[in-house]
Amino acid sequence: MDDFVKTKLTEWGLSDWIKTFQDQGIKKESFYCLDNDDIDNLIKKVGPKAIFKKRLKLLKGEKNATNQEHEETADSAQVLANSNTRDKGKRKLELQEESSGWLSPTKKQQRDSTYAEKFMLSEVRNIMACVHNKVLHREKTKLNAFLEEKICDLETEKRELVGVFGRTGAGKSSLINAVIGEKDLLPSGSVSACTTVIIKVEANKQNQNYEAEIEFITKEELEKELWFLFTFILNDEDYKDEDDDDYNDAVEMLSALYGEEWKNKRSVEHLINDKHFREIPEFIVSKKKPLTCESAKELSAKLVKYTRSSKDRDAKEVKRWFWPLVKCVTIRVPNNDLLQNVTLVDLPGNGDRNTGRDKMWKGVVQSCSTVWIVTDINRAASEKEPWEILNSSLIGNGGQCQHIHFICTKSDQIGRHKGQSSVEAIRERNEEVKVEVKDHFREQQMATRHFSDECFKVFTVSAIEFQDKELLEPADTEIPELQKILQKLNDNHSETRNYWYVSGAYGILSLIQGARCGGGATVKTEVSKVLTETMKCGHEQVQKSMQEATDALEECLKRGVENSKSSCDDVLKSFLCPERKGKGSGFHKTLKCVIDNYGVHKTTAGKHLNLNEDLAAKLMDSIDEEFRKTFPTESNPGPFNGTISSFSLDTGKLIKNRKYKDVKLQLEFLRTEEEKIKIELQETIRQRKKEMYSGLTTTIKETMQTCYKDAQKCEGKGRLENSREIIRKHVDANKNTMFEKAKDEMMSKLKNLKEEILKKLNDTMKESIERALNSDEQSLPDVKKELETVTKYYQVLKKNTHEGTSPVSADQPGPSSAQVYLMQRNS
Repeated sequence: MDDFVKTKLTEWGLSDWIKTFQDQGIKKESFYCLDNDDIDNLIKKVGPKAIFKKRLKLLKGEKNATNQEHEETADSAQVLANSNTRDKGKRKLELQEESSGWLSPTKKQQRDSTYAEKFMLSEVRNIMACVHNKVLHREKTKLNAFLEEKICDLETEKRELVGVFGRTGAGKSSLINAVIGEKDLLPSGSVSACTTVIIKVEANKQNQNYEAEIEFITKEELEKELWFLFTFILNDEDYKDEDDDDYNDAVEMLSALYGEEWKNKRSVEHLINDKHFREIPEFIVSKKKPLTCESAKELSAKLVKYTRSSKDRDAKEVKRWFWPLVKCVTIRVPNNDLLQNVTLVDLPGNGDRNTGRDKMWKGVVQSCSTVWIVTDINRAASEKEPWEILNSSLIGNGGQCQHIHFICTKSDQIGRHKGQSSVEAIRERNEEVKVEVKDHFREQQMATRHFSDECFKVFTVSAIEFQDKELLEPADTEIPELQKILQKLNDNHSETRNYWYVSGAYGILSLIQGARCGGGATVKTEVSKVLTETMKCGHEQVQKSMQEATDALEECLKRGVENSKSSCDDVLKSFLCPERKGKGSGFHKTLKCVIDNYGVHKTTAGKHLNLNEDLAAKLMDSIDEEFRKTFPTESNPGPFNGTISSFSLDTGKLIKNRKYKDVKLQLEFLRTEEEKIKIELQETIRQRKKEMYSGLTTTIKETMQTCYKDAQKCEGKGRLENSREIIRKHVDANKNTMFEKAKDEMMSKLKNLKEEILKKLNDTMKESIERALNSDEQSLPDVKKELETVTKYYQVLKKNTHEGTSPVSADQPGPSSAQVYLMQRNS
């Protein structure tokens, strides 16, 4: 082991693990390469492990900032000096556009402003890395520990998620390839996508390679899935039919993994033996598998056996298929400005039977701020599956989606109309489809309850024409419009993240310099008293508003319980005995699938059946309006009628009062802390509200478990009617308590959220006031110069963020405030 590793572990208070790292041959280079799985194996205790992960993340951020400093400084200098040299990828393309006169002055100013902000952020990161190092080597005091934690908390890696839904063959892969400018990344055409693999596409910020990271299901999850297949499908006479999709899917999955061997050895214990997975040791030890290539085409070829179906005719050379073991694949592409802060997620189907994949699927869907629903233009309004996704509670109150983009693909595939050119016919048909789809959207009761017309946009695209340019202009393909949407998402996220980092740094440096310079004890006591009283009043107002919202939701739930009790018989009748044509409908097999999968099944026609959700529907209906009012997806006015957003210590008034000039820096710190805690609380609320809303169905499902297990035991003649009777009796016996329990569970979660928010708000601000006004540390480093630099950057970014970035217009383009400051600084 080298001195670097010893020094770091000692600095971080983890010297007990020096021998472990030494035994594993960890040196400086490998130290930086450690991932979460490596750390879990090295450090078993939760506390030290958490500290190490946090410290390493910060250290990597410092290293990256140092490595990028020269590059980004050069970038900014080139921008400000109007140099002819540009970065690779998009920036190179922009230079060509600029020289040809195509790049507008507005776009040039926006681009240059972005590079100026990158430069400022890089400088602030370097400053905070140096300050952090100085604080680490000072005397260990409560204030120093507080400062270290605050500096570590500056870095965040949250990204905007755009979920892409659509049937196989709808053109998702071609769409994604065209939008991000990577023709060979995701296979399309005759290649059939595997229905279980989530594929994330984002930018590679570390190097120029095309990389992928494959996450597998666990061996325990595989064991459960094999048990289910053998117990309920492969050994059941009802499924042994060449036309049965569930049986065929099970055979395909097992044949992909084991060849013909599974047919002779049907023992689950034998099939999960490690010998079957020697080619992928990462699956055996529950680690992610990395892949690195120099081109998109090369990476795509390597990913085939992990992401594609074994029915794929275009990949006959593949001997072993591992897609049944894959939960998620994350692909990272270099030199892509659209994906710097945005992740495109190709989401298959309506969830999955495998619990691990299904949990991840639901979590990703709930986290999408934007959803793209992709369908063939010829079936845009008639196809059922896209509209089922649109009506899902996971993107409504159960998620955080703000924008729905309904994307009709293959818009160029149309014959020539009489008296019209093909281009005219395409444009006319596109407009007709847009009107038809928007009208159909307004007929969706569930969707319109959660999303307004402004949230719903329709696009008619042609990925092929965008790339080949044989018939349509780029604008007619509407791919550029989708690129603009991604760019705006990316830029907004970047601007917000940059502002919060610099704001946090400004507050921390203000606290350090303020504590170092001291200040009158009398003034500090007086200000502390004023702030404490203001906080108490604000805290009471938040508490009052949250209680009002809680009471309103409880009243809605009470009505929902009564409606659920009175309507559950009709729900069961509709679900268990649906109207159908002819005697041979095969519904007994469908119901068996529902029972075997504990209330959920996706039919061969693509219809998503969920008895648990149907039973919970009246509860959801009863609270939908009030729930959306209490937990809006929009930032204004924010949750609980905006009471958290309006919480304030009024530090601005105190800062302006000359009486308190000696504690101005401490007050500046408290102002930034107040902003930060409100953002953190709103993020906590956003996550918890998803759990609360989906929890209604979860509670119903838990209550229904017993009858599903009992119905699974039904065999022979009369099985269908016996299964129905078991479910009917169970619901009838539990309806007076089942819905009440779901209500109580939701109210309990809401109460816990309320208590957590109030406690976190009180404790965080109380500690911040204590550290700011009751700490004089002469031993702290002098950060006067650093504070001056960061203050200027903070003021620039605050102006951009609060007044709207891109303070330029097409008529009178001018430099942004960020550019103006940097030009002055460098002159």
